[in-house]
Amino acid sequence: MSNMGERIKQLRIKKGITQEELGNVIGVQKSAIRKYESGLVQNIKRSSIKKMADYFGVSPSYLLGWDDDSRPAPDEDVIDLSKLKNVRRINPRRFPLLGKIACGQPILAVEEHDSYVIADRDIDADFCVVAKGDSMIGARIYDGDIIFIKQMPTVENGEIAAVVIDDEVTLKRVFYNKESETVSLIPENLKYDPLVYHNSQLDQIHCLGKAVYFMGPVR
Repeated sequence: MSNMGERIKQLRIKKGITQEELGNVIGVQKSAIRKYESGLVQNIKRSSIKKMADYFGVSPSYLLGWDDDSRPAPDEDVIDLSKLKNVRRINPRRFPLLGKIACGQPILAVEEHDSYVIADRDIDADFCVVAKGDSMIGARIYDGDIIFIKQMPTVENGEIAAVVIDDEVTLKRVFYNKESETVSLIPENLKYDPLVYHNSQLDQIHCLGKAVYFMGPVR
């Protein structure tokens, strides 16, 4: 009895099926399976070997007796991500998409309560907005990018934040001078002037949250 025949028989018995049932799986007669197992037939069609290997969950080379590894052969079109050091698996979640945020002059933020963005759960954000305009291109934030915001009432000087001005929202670097009671919203594009608020004007603005992550097309 050939090694291939022995393996076919062992796998069939382990599976708990008859020669006739295995024949039905691969589309041959019971007599053909009997010949395979007895070693009377060595030149088995490649398609039949592939069907049996898939059915038993082994590699074709194992079935043929070429190796002792009974694991299925890897799909050539599938990359084993666990072996790539610079790739990690993400655990996705839905982030509410609140609307558009100005990267230029402040604009009214239109909330889109039924819209979501799917991204990595590890992003420490509460919601996201769509950037509009070009005032933050120096920070590599472009029109149409998705900005993830961690909701908080204040940020550290120099951090990028979503700031509400009356009923409008803008994305800028925030600087606060306690002595002069002045808040400066600084763009990352020289063609735009800073927005400066002081004293009673501070009542018009408040921090919506800190920009913690952005997502856009590869540029």
